[in-house]
Amino acid sequence: MPLKPIRLMLLAGVASAAFPSASFANSTAGAGAGADADFDRDYLPREIIVTAGQLDGYRSDDGSSATKTATPLIEVPQTVTVITEDQLDDQAITQLGDALRYVPGVSLETGEGHRDEVFIRGQETTADFYLDGLRDDAQYYRSLYNVSRVEVLKGANALIFGRGGGGGVINRVSKTANPAEQFAGFDASLDTFGAFALSADVNQPLGENVAGRINATYEEFDNDRQTYDGRFIGVSPTLTFDLDPATRLTVHYTYDDDQRVTDRGVPSLNGGPLRGFDTTFFGVPGFNEASAQVHIARSRIDHDFSDSLSANASVQYANYDKVYSNVLPTGTNGTTVSLSGYRDFTQRENLIGQANLIWDVQTGPLDHTILAGLEALDQSTGNGRFGIALSQNPVALQQTLAYPTVTITGLSRERQSELSVLSGYVQDQIEIGDFIEVIAGIRWERFDLETEDLVGTNDADRVDEMWSPRFGLVLKPTGSLSFYASYSQSFLPQAGDQFLILSTGDAGFEPEKFSNYEVGAKWLVKPDLFLTAALFRLDRTNTTAPDPANTGLTVQVGESRVEGFELSLVGEVLPGWQTSFGYTYLDGEITTTSDFAAAGTRLQQLPKHQISAWNHVDVTDRFGLGFGVIHQSKQFSSFSNNVVLPSYWRADAAAFYELNDRISLQINVENLFDEDYYSSAHGDNNIQPGDPLSARFGVRVKI
Repeated sequence: MPLKPIRLMLLAGVASAAFPSASFANSTAGAGAGADADFDRDYLPREIIVTAGQLDGYRSDDGSSATKTATPLIEVPQTVTVITEDQLDDQAITQLGDALRYVPGVSLETGEGHRDEVFIRGQETTADFYLDGLRDDAQYYRSLYNVSRVEVLKGANALIFGRGGGGGVINRVSKTANPAEQFAGFDASLDTFGAFALSADVNQPLGENVAGRINATYEEFDNDRQTYDGRFIGVSPTLTFDLDPATRLTVHYTYDDDQRVTDRGVPSLNGGPLRGFDTTFFGVPGFNEASAQVHIARSRIDHDFSDSLSANASVQYANYDKVYSNVLPTGTNGTTVSLSGYRDFTQRENLIGQANLIWDVQTGPLDHTILAGLEALDQSTGNGRFGIALSQNPVALQQTLAYPTVTITGLSRERQSELSVLSGYVQDQIEIGDFIEVIAGIRWERFDLETEDLVGTNDADRVDEMWSPRFGLVLKPTGSLSFYASYSQSFLPQAGDQFLILSTGDAGFEPEKFSNYEVGAKWLVKPDLFLTAALFRLDRTNTTAPDPANTGLTVQVGESRVEGFELSLVGEVLPGWQTSFGYTYLDGEITTTSDFAAAGTRLQQLPKHQISAWNHVDVTDRFGLGFGVIHQSKQFSSFSNNVVLPSYWRADAAAFYELNDRISLQINVENLFDEDYYSSAHGDNNIQPGDPLSARFGVRVKI
């Protein structure tokens, strides 16, 4: 398919931003693309002035994803949770969803058994996922084999990340090649269900200023659920070129191939999950399958014109090919269970270009860090669905169902969408003396969506031009303590977060708006221990709703509100004791009647209390123990408020032993006390039981 004009403009615009930078390279001596840079944040500014740089352990100093400038986390006026590579390794986590269980303010949706889907501060999303600050919005499961850390930036984030992100965004930071070091690491693990994972991470200098790195993994899935299995293959090579002391070029490619059973969980009965059938598969073996092939190619060039002026430019192309089929439970009376299903396919292409200019300048007594940026996206998506017929429906409810025969019927829907987004943004971080910092900025975004209904007549298009402001005030009475207040806004056009179809009715409505108000405090208790606390309110407006005047029309008056409190403590409590602790209180409801529900309805999958804690304690120089807990209070599985997911506590444990400097052994135990719990849902009748007690045995080799 030939490139559209906007794609050519994207490439030309980013190239014009990047290549002139390289032409100045020999005449400048900027601060930084040298071998001592932090290679785990090459997509961000390379210099960050903090107490100890990017620390080993569980705490990170780096807040630059929230500002696109070199900003310590203590000076970022919003809540940011970082899961470091050390914590991921200690918990033996390989999939993004498992990592997010330990993030306060985030609860998991089942994602219909085939994709990452989360609630962040009560806002559901399948699209607010990023890779090195660039949008990665297709519906699939994301592996962490090539990731150095995971960042969850909470609240409206439109100035930095663009539309969406009402409750927050999730950014994965890639591993990159290091020209200054040669190393290799190999991991292998096996759990008591029979699932296993193999991975390799090899970095090799290829010259004085060039290095290559490759991360690869093969993983097979299994658990206690009947017929569940799957496998994942991932390969991710990357190259780093230090073109000169002021210019760095990085190139990444990722290929992910995921195949697994589509498991939609269990139905509900009498206002709660169906009990006694936690291992029963309510699908059809051989039909319930999901596959995703993902190609992501990305390059970025960074250049320092001087100590005070730098620029970067990125281009990313992504291709997603996704197919899933499922039979799913739709309800049970305790004797029989009703089923339905379909087969769905999606092909998506994304092309993203982004360029940023960062300028440190003084105006009288004020120090400014000014960010000016441009971003453009071209997205093409095709999606369709086939219906099915079942040989028997309903079927008898029993531990192993008498699976009906599935026949695929005709195409029930097919749609094509073309999305073009162009945005520009500017932000100023103003230091007023030693104790006050103001962050103010705004993003303009032009959102052009055309959708075509290929089996009906529901074609529509809409163009929106929106402004997304951000304002933050940071008070720093000491270098280790800050207080902040912030306001930010984001928007989401009326087509769902995947933009597959825009109905002719919704095409007349303005985008939904998310307004986030937050006050908080951040305290560096000591250089490697960070305490944060925040109070926040998130208002969602412009939701469609039935006309309160009973005209039979749809109007745009729906609203909801979430208010809450978050507390976290991350880092080294005592020598040899690393902790990552978080608590969140969330209270949210529909405040005016909307298409979701009537006023007064509590938001779906919004637990009032969430607690997560993970600890690693070194008992000796070579032996350590880990212990963690997760708690969620009861929550409604949907806006109906008819089905409750019970509250639960889950305890995890681990033991670590280093045989020598190169080889270490690890045991991770999940659900240590074998509690029965239900971790997530997709509506009232797709409820996912948590896994029972299991253990994973691993070995790690470093060369």
